[in-house]
Amino acid sequence: MDSRIASLRKAPLIFSSFIPPRQVKIGDAASFVGTTPRAIRHYHQIGLLPEPERGSDGRRRYGYDEMIWLLWIRKMTDAGIALDDIRDAFADTAPAGADSDHDVAGILDRLERTLVAREAELQRQRTAVRRMRTRGSRMGLLSDFVTSRLESLPEGSLRQTDLDSLLVMERISGPLGAAVNASRLIALATHPGLRQESERVEAAEEALDDTVAVDDPRVAQVAAERHAFELALHAVIEDSGLAQSDEALFDSWEALHPPTSENPEAEASQSFGSGQETMSVVEAVGKMPFDFSPARLRCIELAEEMAARESRAP
Repeated sequence: MDSRIASLRKAPLIFSSFIPPRQVKIGDAASFVGTTPRAIRHYHQIGLLPEPERGSDGRRRYGYDEMIWLLWIRKMTDAGIALDDIRDAFADTAPAGADSDHDVAGILDRLERTLVAREAELQRQRTAVRRMRTRGSRMGLLSDFVTSRLESLPEGSLRQTDLDSLLVMERISGPLGAAVNASRLIALATHPGLRQESERVEAAEEALDDTVAVDDPRVAQVAAERHAFELALHAVIEDSGLAQSDEALFDSWEALHPPTSENPEAEASQSFGSGQETMSVVEAVGKMPFDFSPARLRCIELAEEMAARESRAP
């Protein structure tokens, strides 16, 4: 027989037969169990481990039974069981009955659900890390549904402000809304002339600062320029097939997230990857510190009115 196996088999006999029962100090107990004296003191405070008698020097002494229970506590905490659950369901020294078995089963069911959710969250985090490595940017921090929409773009096609816009859009309307909004960025990234016009209009809008009156003719002029740009952008999206891709996004999203409640619209509002609820555009504008002057806000209103009239035209 291998000497190592023989020594392991003899070890329990040596400990039980030749070493007299004794008690150890808290530091030795913690060291053997693989925890800390502070943790053991905490067990005493919450009632998980009865505080043992103290020796003549006033220090706690731990016997065999306490050491065994400390080892079981260590095993259960390593398994993810909360200390309060250990105390309430496992610490009873009375024979286990039907009620205690039910309590333990309930705790383990809850723990398993927590672990499944944690595994899903870890998988999302690993996916994000892989996307960040692949893309070499913060794009990987967006949801996979949004990132996959942009995979066909060459590296560096998007500006940081584009990613910022997607981040805000994802927070407001969830991954689906951000993925649909990505069509605008794809069109701009693949049509340099359209990108230049977009930057020109944005600069004109930013020039409508607090020094510009709401009824200044420039406000209406810039609104008309924004409306004309949006029409040109929409035409590019339609002609390039991006509009059809947007329609396919809805089908893909519904396949991945079939509604399970009687109110699918409310359920869809909880689509943000981290579990946060989305919010309406009105709520978002009220909470985000958008630095828009009254003139610029009026410009936005005028552009929206032009778009509404355009949609109603025969």
